[in-house]
Amino acid sequence: MANIETGLKDMMAIEGAVGAAVVDYSSGMALGTLSATSTLDLNIAAAGNTEVVRAKMRTVDQLGLNEAIEDILITLSSQYHIIRPLRNRQGQGLFLYLALDRTRGNLALARHRLKAIEDVLEV
Repeated sequence: MANIETGLKDMMAIEGAVGAAVVDYSSGMALGTLSATSTLDLNIAAAGNTEVVRAKMRTVDQLGLNEAIEDILITLSSQYHIIRPLRNRQGQGLFLYLALDRTRGNLALARHRLKAIEDVLEV
């Protein structure tokens, strides 16, 4: 099992990682962040992506879909932003956020690694 700090380090070890956060989407606050650059404000990203998660969860609910969100992908011209709501009982109300450089990162591998990190994360 891994704590938040270890989880963030594991996220930043993903090839192409630019920034990582564990975020509480009830408050929009980051419980922890790590960044490889000063140009990405992870606290602003945490708050903004909280709105994305809430909106998508509301939409899934309103559509009556009996589905869980695995991840949400936002594709920018130079980065991928991956949002992964935690589904285990302990992580309820939290999501993992990873910003990935498109030229250095592998999206499929990053998604796979985020799931593995989620599986061992203890909060």
